[in-house]
Amino acid sequence: MVDLSSRAVDARELMDAPDADIGMLERTYERFPLVNAVVSRWKTVYRRDIRPRAQKKSIRLLDVGSGGGDVSRALAAWARRDGVDVSVTALDADERAIRWASERGGGVEYRCAHTRELVAAGERFDIVVSNHLLHHLTGEELPALLADSIVLSEDDGLVLHRDIARSRFAYGSFAAATAPFQRNLLAHSFIRVDGLTSIRRAYTPREIAEVVPDGWQVRRAFPARLELRWEAWDARP
Repeated sequence: MVDLSSRAVDARELMDAPDADIGMLERTYERFPLVNAVVSRWKTVYRRDIRPRAQKKSIRLLDVGSGGGDVSRALAAWARRDGVDVSVTALDADERAIRWASERGGGVEYRCAHTRELVAAGERFDIVVSNHLLHHLTGEELPALLADSIVLSEDDGLVLHRDIARSRFAYGSFAAATAPFQRNLLAHSFIRVDGLTSIRRAYTPREIAEVVPDGWQVRRAFPARLELRWEAWDARP
């Protein structure tokens, strides 16, 4: 039985390896939209938090750790459909991801960099988001990301870092849901094995609430989701 009593911080996702098979990596990027459509619920976030702000003014949005860029492209597409002005920047430190994502376009600006480089350049965004990034970070990288996110936010900015919430339900559901597809739809990708590793590395809402600074809200969402939320008008004095 898999031990989910604490974070498996020493476990590593295969796709993060510098020598990861490029064919499997690209097939993983191709399959991410299917996974995120089911588990990440970004359309709900768009309707709840992004579109209402964009109906009032033009919005600059930063997607940190954007990977294959599917969330960035989806947000940009929904904004175009609704006739609101949302300029999306997809940021990832992995040049393989940015190269692959850039070839898909989608009205998104793709940048290979770290948040600290944007901070140094004095850039600001109305909304900063991430998807499935938090569980990748070390104990030093997490507070650095949260601090950078605040500095990168406009005076009325919003930050939403969304991730998996570790639980037996999350692990068992993902294992069962992906098992029938591991030899066809998900074959030759890292989706199943890395997805299970991600859940083992993920925080519970209680765990992450103990390590985030004041000013951050920890929210739970279905299915097995957690969200770190920071809003300027709530957090700044």
